[in-house]
Amino acid sequence: MGLSFWVGVAVVTLIAFYWKRVFDFIRNRRKFNNEISKFPGPPALPLVGSTYLFKWNVQEFTDQIFEWAGIFMNEMQGACCLWLGPFPVICALRPEFVKAILESNKVLTKGKEYSIIQKWLGTGLLTSTGDKWRGRRKMLTPAFHFNVLNSFMSIYDREAQILIDVLEKEADTGKVFNFFPYVKRCALDIICDTSMGMKVNAQTNPQHPYVMSVQRLNELSFTYVRLPWMWFPPIWYASGCGTEYDTSLKLVTNFTRQVIEERGTAFRASKARGEELNFDDAEYVAKKRYAFLDLLLSVQDEGKLTDEDIREEVDTFMFEGHDTTSSGMTWAVWNLAHSPSCQEKVFEELDAVFGDSDRPCTNDDLKELKYLEKCIKETLRLFPPVPFYTRSVEEDFDFNGLNVPAGATILIPPFVLHRDNASFPDATNFNPDHFDQEHIKDRHPFAYVPFSAGPRNCIGQRFALMEEKTVLSWFFRKYRVEAGMPWKENKPLPEIITKPAHGTPIRLYRRNRQTETQTSTD
Repeated sequence: MGLSFWVGVAVVTLIAFYWKRVFDFIRNRRKFNNEISKFPGPPALPLVGSTYLFKWNVQEFTDQIFEWAGIFMNEMQGACCLWLGPFPVICALRPEFVKAILESNKVLTKGKEYSIIQKWLGTGLLTSTGDKWRGRRKMLTPAFHFNVLNSFMSIYDREAQILIDVLEKEADTGKVFNFFPYVKRCALDIICDTSMGMKVNAQTNPQHPYVMSVQRLNELSFTYVRLPWMWFPPIWYASGCGTEYDTSLKLVTNFTRQVIEERGTAFRASKARGEELNFDDAEYVAKKRYAFLDLLLSVQDEGKLTDEDIREEVDTFMFEGHDTTSSGMTWAVWNLAHSPSCQEKVFEELDAVFGDSDRPCTNDDLKELKYLEKCIKETLRLFPPVPFYTRSVEEDFDFNGLNVPAGATILIPPFVLHRDNASFPDATNFNPDHFDQEHIKDRHPFAYVPFSAGPRNCIGQRFALMEEKTVLSWFFRKYRVEAGMPWKENKPLPEIITKPAHGTPIRLYRRNRQTETQTSTD
């Protein structure tokens, strides 16, 4: 038997080996596709899926998603399937399907779409899974202790007053201006101070490199998520997006690392003086003004976190804690600008609590602002800051009687779910009465999930509501707003965060509370 014989044997063996693998792949893929085919969805082609139908314009793409969702919801479908290239995404359309996925302890891993964000956030609380996520969640819960959140009131209050002062130049001019950048910078200043104990003064220095880089990272992340061909590194970098993303990422993460180093030095010095974190003492917490970073440093001292672990969590707070709240606040102002009667009710409530004083807002005051809270919740219904979130299915999942095979992704779309007339009568219009108690008790609890729900619900939802109520209470104590364009023309763009297509074009007028009170009395 010569060399040619053994070469032939080797070739036959390789063919048999790879043929078996190819055969198994085809068989498994066929089974996978058969299961997915049980979900209705828009037309799809091999390899490209439904992406060949996607509108390039983001606003038109948003309308397209609503149109598709509306078709399947009208057919009383609980879920549908959208193919992103060769990757199926199962979209939950009904509260009972949303409940099934969000209450599951089996499907906890975030979808592949988060991979671009992982370059920034690593595997912090938002993107981690399994035991790491459970450990981090337990570890970080004390950072949201009510005493810590209450101690942030002075930060909310201070930054809200800066916002009021910065807006002075726009008041009573009769000119339309874009409110969105102002409130976004306010939210960024708040999260920098509360998460890192660091002021970047974005409201008075909007060109700060950190401010600009955070904004660009969010924009580039959405480009990546929306266009599946960008998931291939050669295309991502050839487009220029990859290089720009890396440059912005380096600036942002280096800034965070520098803050951690400086704050860590101060923390260790205080510990050397015998000082210990004590979240149960409200006065002590208020006096010390802890940042989230301080909790992480205390855990690091116990040997549980590295500097890079801390960087991941701080950047996660930064990512989740400023774009989301700024979205909520800007849409609330936009809605109230179009609802004079609702705006008047907000004024009446604020005047009943604060009178004509300029005193600070307290946590007790927030409890009294019940109508303002309903306006915020209604805003989060119509324009949820996180329009979509996903879960990766790592083992077959029973989705209310339909099998979702391992390898698929399930998407929960609050942006669509919250506009279902079956849950919210006249769902496309702003109506704070949707959150009257009699309406809440008759509604499916998973019909409204702006902060997700179940095991992976948003750990910072109380933080967000406190911030938004404080800032908006100051805003409406000082100003009255009018809209600068029709409500329906300023469409929401469901990017990484829900943003207005045309910003927030409003006219701003100073309130004369004494005159208003006299007029209402007359």
